[in-house]
Amino acid sequence: MKTKQQVLKSYLINAIALVLLYLVLLYAIQTGTITRYLRGIVMTIFINIILATSLNLTTGFLGQIAIGHAGFMSIGAYTAALFVKYIESTGVVLLANGDPTPQGQLFFLISLVLGGLLAAVFGLLVGIPALRLKGDYLAIITLGFGEIIRSLIENLSFTGGAQGLTKIPRLSTLEVVYIITILCVMVMYTFVRSRHGRAITAIREDDIASEAAGVHNTYYRVMAFTVAAFFAGIAGGIYAQYLAVLGASNFNFNKSIDILVMVVLGGMGSLTGSIVAAVVLTALPEALRFIPNFSDYRMLIYSIVLIIVMIFKPSGLLGRYEFSLTRLLDKAAALVKGRKAQGTEEGGAGK
Repeated sequence: MKTKQQVLKSYLINAIALVLLYLVLLYAIQTGTITRYLRGIVMTIFINIILATSLNLTTGFLGQIAIGHAGFMSIGAYTAALFVKYIESTGVVLLANGDPTPQGQLFFLISLVLGGLLAAVFGLLVGIPALRLKGDYLAIITLGFGEIIRSLIENLSFTGGAQGLTKIPRLSTLEVVYIITILCVMVMYTFVRSRHGRAITAIREDDIASEAAGVHNTYYRVMAFTVAAFFAGIAGGIYAQYLAVLGASNFNFNKSIDILVMVVLGGMGSLTGSIVAAVVLTALPEALRFIPNFSDYRMLIYSIVLIIVMIFKPSGLLGRYEFSLTRLLDKAAALVKGRKAQGTEEGGAGK
């Protein structure tokens, strides 16, 4: 059990690391080190981090396979996009010289909340009947839900139909999205460490024992599913206002599988594992693109790497282990102290 001083030390170290990373990001943007191409990769990494960590709430911590996460992402994306397009049509200046105005940044944040809330409502509507059942029913229902949403997007006029939704204001900026990503991960981490998160984990371990212990299984299953849908909606809102063009094909079955692969590779039950997997699986295909003689086979190599990892590390890169910067620094300090003590003993013995 950590003491209060240890907890405060951990928070302080993590806060310093996040601030330093933010300053590095700002410096890279201001000096032009991050090109437009790199900006797209980094933005995609941030979006995938939110998607992977949110799906981990359902798949990792709750233990229920869901393969329709892109459906909730699409709801958040179209809700946020339609909202900012409406605000822009009223004459409010959202962009000036290609950059968001203060009003634009405010409406950007409001659109993300609206997208997340509507996605959560759909998550609640899907989760209430689906999560009363056991087994793989949730996977089948979420798969069907994702396909229904995609079909509706293609056939509704206000979503742009098959032609897609265009001229969405580009309000997503790396600096703001970095902060939003950190806040989302912090909220999810706090949630899984709360009594609600412990109840959800208990259901994953043994739903019969958890019910006997007084845990309302259906309530907490729906809670986890709804929270995951909320953050998927936020990721969708960021995605829409960065890409500026939306189509139903952006949220197909393959997108849901991509998110699920990140969760499985990182470790089901590890938020830091999902973060690592999101970074690796987003950056790896792009890195292979620039290796001579490998660009034509980059997706094949990408698939082989995934298979090798799953064969030799079936629990994922981190399993259910959470990476701790504080623990790493403590181990490094103990190692340095041990080597100094060993050197002192050897020096004394030599004399």
